[in-house]
Amino acid sequence: MPNPDLLPEELELLHAKLNLETAEMAWTDLQRFFAQGLVHVVAPELDLVDVAYAIGIDDAKRIKQWMDSGLFTAVSDNQAADWYHRQAVLWTVVVRPWILVQDKSGAPLNTVQH
Repeated sequence: MPNPDLLPEELELLHAKLNLETAEMAWTDLQRFFAQGLVHVVAPELDLVDVAYAIGIDDAKRIKQWMDSGLFTAVSDNQAADWYHRQAVLWTVVVRPWILVQDKSGAPLNTVQH
C-alpha cells in the first residue's frame, strides 16, 4: 500500500523530482556502490522513474511484483562483470536505500556477453 500520508501534490512533485534526478553514469563510477549492495537493476521494459517513484512512496506490492518477476533485482556479479567489460553507461536514479540503474543497450539482464 502506498504511503497514505502524501498529498497528491507531493506525489506529483516526487515524480517530477525523480525524473529530473535521472542521469547517465558509467558503470565504473557505480562499482563501489555495487560492492556495498546498494545498486539494483530495473529491466528495460519498466520505466526507471516509475520504479523509483514506487520505492519513494513505499508501494511494497508493486515492488514485490517486480522483484518476484525478475524485473527489479540486485545487480548480479555476472551483470556487473558484463557492464565492466562493455564499459557500460547506464541510466541511474538514487532513491533511498538504493541506486537504481537501467541498461538501455538491449542486453538481457544478469548475463555476461563479451
